[in-house]
Amino acid sequence: MGRPEAEDHLSAFVEKMQHEGLQPLVIETFAYYYNKVLTGETGLLYDREIQPVEAREIADYKNLAKYAAAGQGAFKHSVRIVLNGGLGTTMGLTGPKSLIEAKNGKTFLEIILKQAENSGVQLALMNSFNTQDATRAALSKLKPSPTLLQFIQHKFPKIRQQDLAPATWPQNPEMEWNPPGHGDVFTALNTSGMLKHLLENGIQYAFIHNLDNLGARMEESLLGYFAEHGFAFMMEVAEKTPADIKGGHLARHHNGRLLLREAAQCPQGEIAAFQDITRYGFFNTNNIWINLESLKTLFEKEYTTRLPMILNPKTVDPRNESSPPVFQIETAMGAAISLFNNTTAVRVPRSRFFPVKSCNDLLALRSDCYVLGEKNNLRINPKRLSTSRADTIKIRLDPKFYGKIDLLQERFNKGLPSLVNCDSLNIHGDVYFEGNVTIEDSVSIKNSHDSPAVIKKGTVIDQDIFF
Repeated sequence: MGRPEAEDHLSAFVEKMQHEGLQPLVIETFAYYYNKVLTGETGLLYDREIQPVEAREIADYKNLAKYAAAGQGAFKHSVRIVLNGGLGTTMGLTGPKSLIEAKNGKTFLEIILKQAENSGVQLALMNSFNTQDATRAALSKLKPSPTLLQFIQHKFPKIRQQDLAPATWPQNPEMEWNPPGHGDVFTALNTSGMLKHLLENGIQYAFIHNLDNLGARMEESLLGYFAEHGFAFMMEVAEKTPADIKGGHLARHHNGRLLLREAAQCPQGEIAAFQDITRYGFFNTNNIWINLESLKTLFEKEYTTRLPMILNPKTVDPRNESSPPVFQIETAMGAAISLFNNTTAVRVPRSRFFPVKSCNDLLALRSDCYVLGEKNNLRINPKRLSTSRADTIKIRLDPKFYGKIDLLQERFNKGLPSLVNCDSLNIHGDVYFEGNVTIEDSVSIKNSHDSPAVIKKGTVIDQDIFF
């Protein structure tokens, strides 16, 4: 592609973003990444450029109890920032994921608001242009603490793959834009004035996490460890299992700095190495701690946060595979670990990582495998732990019949089965459940017929069933 044509397209992008009222810093950041796309950069990170991180190089959560008192003292200087930008389209949702029922009849948003109220720590929500209006409408009914803060994530224009020009979709112009990944949280904090506001009010430490991970919470020992050592950035990582092979992993650049490599940054020929849990043994939980003074200093020095680019191929309408192919420029907030000098990672238990990305995850969360305990914190059911079962249950539901939330709820509308003593559940075909069903151990349920099968009320299942 010739440079004049590239400049013409960049001008079109700039004009489009200015018309949308986006700030100069956002436009400049997009232009930085767009020029990378024009020169053929893909954001790929090769094995030869990095090396694995060993367990002895990072602290273990179970050894940090001595920092709890320091963490308790730092609560008044801390903010919990929750990323509330997702729509949950993979579960068939069109509204914010935060507003669906998560546990005990409460939505994700209700649970997080209650957690913040019980902890006494300042709470801030980062909404996206997709979730802002619905979230504000929900909050007007929930009437949270008046100290609740909100700011909005930016948006980037989608890039037409055919010629790298701005994508157009007259049927729904909103589809021409994409949230630029959770890496945008740092720029959004700055441009919204939220960073300045927090620092002026004595807030120095931020804990940032995804809204759909109810295992994430402000934790005294982690905050104390972070504050006492004066780290600029800390990433919570967990040990990889075979179920985590797609998750972004922690690594170290040859210059010594820690970094995050996402699956989208892995060259196709190195996928096997990326997924080798004996080589790259820790994945990013997307629970992040950052010193806000360090972030302010970074902006003063660099003006913007130039994170590694993730070039995500999509269709302009994600629900319409025949719509024009586009690129979405995105960044991951965990990648900011490479921007600072004084960074670290800490190994945490799986109890701090319960993300809900699919209906499989939602069924597990709603089940009796997990309970809402003291201060509305989610934890593994003690009855499950008493049997020495794994922290996580493995659930695979037939996507044809359970892949969307309305389909899931229809098939369990008489009540969820007890799964507290279940290791894995695999359902293939159309199966409905009546109330008071118990499933134990590892079970497969298969219905090969066109008509639905029904598990009767009170059934105890501890072996495979075939209809």
